[in-house]
Amino acid sequence: MSRRPVNPSRRFGDSGGGLFSSSKSRSSSILPIGLVVLGGLFFIVYMHKGSGGSGGHLDSVSRIEGDYLCSGEVQQAIPILQKAYGDSMHKVLHVGPDSCFVVSKLLRQEETEAWGIEPYDIEDADSNCKTLIRRGSVRVADIKFPLPYRPKSFSLVVVSDALDYLSPRYLNKTLPDLARVSADGIAIFTGFPTQQKAKVADVSKFGRAAKMRSSSWWTKFFAQINLEENESASKKFEQASTKGSYEPKCQIFHLKSLP
Repeated sequence: MSRRPVNPSRRFGDSGGGLFSSSKSRSSSILPIGLVVLGGLFFIVYMHKGSGGSGGHLDSVSRIEGDYLCSGEVQQAIPILQKAYGDSMHKVLHVGPDSCFVVSKLLRQEETEAWGIEPYDIEDADSNCKTLIRRGSVRVADIKFPLPYRPKSFSLVVVSDALDYLSPRYLNKTLPDLARVSADGIAIFTGFPTQQKAKVADVSKFGRAAKMRSSSWWTKFFAQINLEENESASKKFEQASTKGSYEPKCQIFHLKSLP
C-alpha cells in the first residue's frame, strides 16, 4: 500500500517576535508542531495495520488479498476443526484456491498429513507451492470431473471457495465425489450472499463469477443429492467456536461421507 506524503508543515513564528518572542508566541508555535507530530503517529499506526503489520496474522490471511476469503478462513479455523473432528484430522484433503497455503498450515500441525487440490491453474506460485506440487502434495485438477482418488482416501475433506464457482449442474457431480473420497465427513466453507462481488478476473479465470448462495439454498441442495448433515461435527464445531470466541466470516457446513 502506498504511503500518502505528509503535507509540509506551516511556517511558524512570523509574528515578528524573532528568537526572543514572548511565551505566548512560543506556545502558539509549539501547538501546531505537536498536532503535526501526533497526526503523523496516527498515520503511521494506520498504515502499519493496513499493510498487515500485526505479524502473526499473516499466516491466516489469503495471499490473494481477500479474493478467496474462505480459504483464509480455513487457516484460522484449523484449531476449531481439530476439536470438532479429533482423530479425523490426521489425513486431510483441502480443495480450493490457495490450497498451497492451507496445506502448508495443516502440515505444521502434529500428526497431520495433508494434500490439496487447486481447482484452477496456479499463477505466480512461490517456491513453497512449487515444492508441494512437485512432491504431489498439491495437484491442479478440475473438480467438475471425478477426483483422482480411491473411495475414502482421506479422513476429512475440507472445501473452501471452490463450490461458489460451480453451477448446480456440476455441483450434482462434484459434491457426491467429495463425499466419496472422504471417510469421516466434509467441511464446506462458502461465502455469504452479502459477500457477492463479480470480478472480471474471476470470469476470465473460472468461466463465471462466484455465486454466493444462502444457507437455506445449500440445505435444500444437500437434501436433493442425498447428503446428510454431520450433526455431531456441527455441534462440536459450534461448541469449540463459542469457547474459543471464534466468529466465522463464511458459512460452514458439515456433511457426512457416503456409506
